[in-house]
Amino acid sequence: MNTVTACTLDVRQIAPFERHGLIFAQLDALSAGEALQLINDHDPLPLRYQIDLQWPGQFGFTTLEAGPALWRLEICKSVVPAKTNNGACCSGGGCCG
Repeated sequence: MNTVTACTLDVRQIAPFERHGLIFAQLDALSAGEALQLINDHDPLPLRYQIDLQWPGQFGFTTLEAGPALWRLEICKSVVPAKTNNGACCSGGGCCG
């Protein structure tokens, strides 16, 4: 799949409490196969966790630059959202007694 970078968002000059809401709005606006390039002043690992919780399996992450002063991350929206297991374990419930 060819990824199209829909926009680049540099959040280094944005107040920390405003960043995630702005990033989520940009991600929500992406079409399948589009990506957001994020520029940040620290490792956005907590953001990755939040994205995975809000949109399980729907975004892929590629680190383009890894600090220490500048972090660039490409966040790509999947063409087909990943299937969730709806609470079932890996064996279809067999291990849950």
